Amino acid sequence: MKNVSIIIPYYKKRQFIKKTIDSIKLQTYRNFEVIIIYDDEDHSDLLFINKIIKNDNRMRLIINKKSLGAGISRNIGIAKAKASFIAFLDADDLWKKNKIKLQLNYMIKNKLDICHTSYEILDKKNSKKKVMKAKPFKNYKQLLLSCDIGLSTVMLKKKIITNTCKFPSLKTKEDFVLWLLILKKNITIGSLDKNLTKWRKLNDSLSSSVLQKLKDGYTLYSDYMKYNFIKSFWYLILLSINSLRK
Repeated sequence: MKNVSIIIPYYKKRQFIKKTIDSIKLQTYRNFEVIIIYDDEDHSDLLFINKIIKNDNRMRLIINKKSLGAGISRNIGIAKAKASFIAFLDADDLWKKNKIKLQLNYMIKNKLDICHTSYEILDKKNSKKKVMKAKPFKNYKQLLLSCDIGLSTVMLKKKIITNTCKFPSLKTKEDFVLWLLILKKNITIGSLDKNLTKWRKLNDSLSSSVLQKLKDGYTLYSDYMKYNFIKSFWYLILLSINSLRK
């Protein structure tokens, strides 16, 4: 049985996916499986991906019948995962070679159910813009106004994902919702202050759409945190201000 299942949703990231997979293959920790969820109704990249993962029995490919979004795709991957620990990686991000080993050991040593790490932000030219420092979160109010957790840095125990605590069907901020739901269950999100991940900031990604961010941000507060209109709108303003400061 594999100790770590790595979940990667795929949607039109052909120019990045090979380097992403290579960063997994170079991991010093070897006892893992990779589940790629192909979420594009255009199947033109399937042959390319199959060539990348062929002859590696740790790699599995799941093809969605229709595009469901990154969050729902991750839920599908989690349901299929064979390991007790789940790690998330987006199809355009990169891990440093000790990422799994250091984080898994840290979680076991500190008896954590979920943990994130520090990470660096890359621009389109692969140049490092800044490093985001990981810090622990013990309650949802500490995270409520700024999502300071990089999704591709997160590792968690599969058991904490349930029917009422999973990724929602939002186009953006689906990870933010999950972290808040986990914190509301009184589960501490631990932090490993080591820069182990490279996150690409791409202007053409869904997460860069201002209108989509505003819509999903409001939905986060109104539908998932159950705040009224005024409180949801006010928190959305504060969230947007904090986002601009990053």
